[in-house]
Amino acid sequence: MEELDRLIGERDYKLFLNSRNELFREMDMKENPPTRSEAIRLMAANPNLIKRPLLVKGGKIYFGFDADEWAGI
Repeated sequence: MEELDRLIGERDYKLFLNSRNELFREMDMKENPPTRSEAIRLMAANPNLIKRPLLVKGGKIYFGFDADEWAGI
């Protein structure tokens, strides 16, 4: 959980949540997002809840695969 917390840093933690995940939909996180600490706990316990792929390069984080965006990395 500490590693996730450091990775998220000052960013919006909701960007890290995978909206296609079953738990995300079951808990209706779009309409009722969990608190930051709860989201981190849930992502640590359910890694599929983290949006993937996730690439960290030069202090920037890229979510999901976008061929055009990733071509310039």
